[in-house]
Amino acid sequence: MTTTATSGISATAQSLIDSVNGTASKKSTSTTGEAQDRFLKLLTTQLKNQDPLNPMDNAQMTSQLAQISTVDGIEKLNATLQKMLSSTVDAEAMQAAALVGHQVMVVGSGLKLTDNGAAGGVELKAAADQVVLTIKDANGLAIKTMDLGDLEGGTHNFAWDGKTDAGAQAVNGTYSVSVVAKRGGEKVEASTLELAGVVSVSRSGLEGVTLDLGQLGLAKMSDIKQIF
Repeated sequence: MTTTATSGISATAQSLIDSVNGTASKKSTSTTGEAQDRFLKLLTTQLKNQDPLNPMDNAQMTSQLAQISTVDGIEKLNATLQKMLSSTVDAEAMQAAALVGHQVMVVGSGLKLTDNGAAGGVELKAAADQVVLTIKDANGLAIKTMDLGDLEGGTHNFAWDGKTDAGAQAVNGTYSVSVVAKRGGEKVEASTLELAGVVSVSRSGLEGVTLDLGQLGLAKMSDIKQIF
């Protein structure tokens, strides 16, 4: 009798562990609560019918109870983490909603020139003693070179009044910009930043919170380098 009951208890505990690990049999439709109830019934039956002269090993019973407790604890932890994740996404959505109508800087090579000029940014991974921007027209021809000089690592802004290297006024429209940064002759990792307006905010279960930046498409909160 002892052997039969113990085997049943082990199977029940294993089924709980398998359900947490996602490896439970397709035939098993029991919930954790139902499995725990079956475990307690098996344990009670075993204790009632065990041989007084050969009682069940206390260490074995403790081990089975520990497995049930561990599985139950893992499920409660998972539920808590899910609630925390949901709260974090809600908070991020509220922060993102406040950005609608604001201008932000994201990684990009576009530069839009208007009557008021154009603005962009650069992000340096480390300090550089030489940072040079090259602005090109729609045909890919360089029309303006800007030396930003010595800059610390981080995010920096720049403005262009629309004047070309030849002194002519460039027409309003979209241009491209690239950056080369060096320190002591060695290249420093750098990227250009593009100014964009936040049109709307959306929330997806898989992607979390995303920002609609119009022509630049969708961006995540982590993509935002600066907010204006």
